[in-house]
Amino acid sequence: MEIRYFSWLRERVGAGSEQIETSATTARDLLRELTAKSEAHAAAFADLSAIRVAIDQEMGDLDTDISAAKEVAFFPPVTGG
Repeated sequence: MEIRYFSWLRERVGAGSEQIETSATTARDLLRELTAKSEAHAAAFADLSAIRVAIDQEMGDLDTDISAAKEVAFFPPVTGG
């Protein structure tokens, strides 16, 4: 599965994307796995209220099923202006 990071998440993780093998069935499960992966990942996902998710380029939430997903993207809330 390809994991993509945007904005300050990319800066904190230290990469724009990565390929991983996962048994996670929801985005929340995936975040638990990623948080355990490194201190950088843990810092990036410390505040889940500031995280948005897209599964195969469709907006979802942390409880969205990702078991058949090819791509999961994490990004902060977007504001207009």
